[in-house]
Amino acid sequence: MKEVSERERYLPPALIGKLLRIAAERPDIISLGVGEPDFTPPKVLVKEVKRVIAKYKKNRVTHYAASEGIPELREAIVEKLKRDNKIRMSPENVLVTTGSQEALFVGFLATLDPTEEVILQNPGYLGYVPAIELCSGVPRYVPAVEQENFEINPDRMNKLVNKKTRVIVLNTPSNPTGTVIRRSVLEEIADIAVDKDLYIFSDEAYEKLIYDDAKHVSIGSFNGMHDYVVTFQTFSKSYAMCGFRLGYAAGPREVIQAMTKSVHYVTLSAPHLSQWVGVKALSLGRQHIDPMVREYDRRRKFIVRRLNEMGLTTPAPKGAFYAFSNIQQYGKNSVRFTEKLLKKSKVAVVPGTEFGVYGEGYVRFSYAADYHLIETAMQRLERFLKKR
Repeated sequence: MKEVSERERYLPPALIGKLLRIAAERPDIISLGVGEPDFTPPKVLVKEVKRVIAKYKKNRVTHYAASEGIPELREAIVEKLKRDNKIRMSPENVLVTTGSQEALFVGFLATLDPTEEVILQNPGYLGYVPAIELCSGVPRYVPAVEQENFEINPDRMNKLVNKKTRVIVLNTPSNPTGTVIRRSVLEEIADIAVDKDLYIFSDEAYEKLIYDDAKHVSIGSFNGMHDYVVTFQTFSKSYAMCGFRLGYAAGPREVIQAMTKSVHYVTLSAPHLSQWVGVKALSLGRQHIDPMVREYDRRRKFIVRRLNEMGLTTPAPKGAFYAFSNIQQYGKNSVRFTEKLLKKSKVAVVPGTEFGVYGEGYVRFSYAADYHLIETAMQRLERFLKKR
C-alpha cells in the first residue's frame, strides 16, 4: 500500500481540532477553546458585502485577483501601516494573503532552505512549528516562563543564534499567553537581528485587542529595521472577519516578491470579494472596534479573577483574548486535565502542550465566548476542582 510522505506522517495532529469538533457536536458543552471572535463583523462591513456583490461586473469580484492583491487594498494597507503602526511602506512591499496563516507559511518558504533554523517563543502559537517543518526548517525554542509574565527573553534568544539561524518569530500580543512585548525588549531583539543579519517575522494578529496600560508596538517601525522585519497582520481578530480569510504581510521587497511567487502556487490569490470588504474595513474608525474590545476586557477581568480565586494562577493578559493558567497544583499533565474537565464537567479548554513543551502544566482559556457562558463554565470548573 502506498504511503503519504514522511513529512506528513510526522506532522502532529492538533488536539485542539478534536476538542473543538466535540464541542461543536455537543450543545451541552461550553467551549472556551476557540481562537476566533464570537462577534459578527461590524454591520457596515456586512452591508459592504452586498454592495460589492451588486457591482460584481464592474469590480470583477467573481474573477481571480492578482496574486499580490488588488491595488486598492494594498494602498489602503500602506495607509493603515503608516497611521496605526508607524511603518512606512510602498504597495510593492505589501502582499495580501488568504489569512495571515498563509502569509506565514509562504514567508517560511521564501526564507528557509532545508535544515535552516527559526527561533521562536515556547509556549507559542501552535501554527508556527508545523509550517516551519513543512518547509524543512528547524524550530529552536526560547522558553517563556510565568515568572517573567511569559515575555520572550532576548538573552536566551541570543544564545540560540548560530550559522543556520535565519528567522526570529515574534508574536505580540501573544497566543496563548496574551503577553504584549515591551518596546525595550523589542529594541534588544532588533539589535540581535541587525547584528546577526536575521529576518524578524512579527505576527501582530491581535494588535488592536489591548488592555490596561499596555501599548502595542510594531518592531517594523524602528529605525533601520526596514530590511529585516516582515510584519504579519489579519482582518480576522480586529474586525471579526475570520471566515473572509484575509490577511497580509509587509516587509523587504525581495522577500515579498518571493512570497508572492509561492502564493500563486498555493492559493493563487486571496478571495476577491473579501479584499474589497477589507478596503472598507481599513477605513473604519475605532468606534467600530472599541465596543468589542470593551466587552473582551469585561470578560478578561472576570475570568482572570475567578481562575485565581480557584487557585489556578493566571497572570492578567495584556492583549488578545486568552487566559493562560497554571494547573500544577492539580497535576502537571495538561492533556489529562482538559480531557477530565471535558468529560466530567462539559467544559472544553486547550492543554498547554498544544503550544509547545514548555506549555506543560498550563491550560488556555479563551474568553471569546458569551459572558454568561463564561460564568457557567467557571461554576462548572470550580465544582470540578473541588472534587479532585
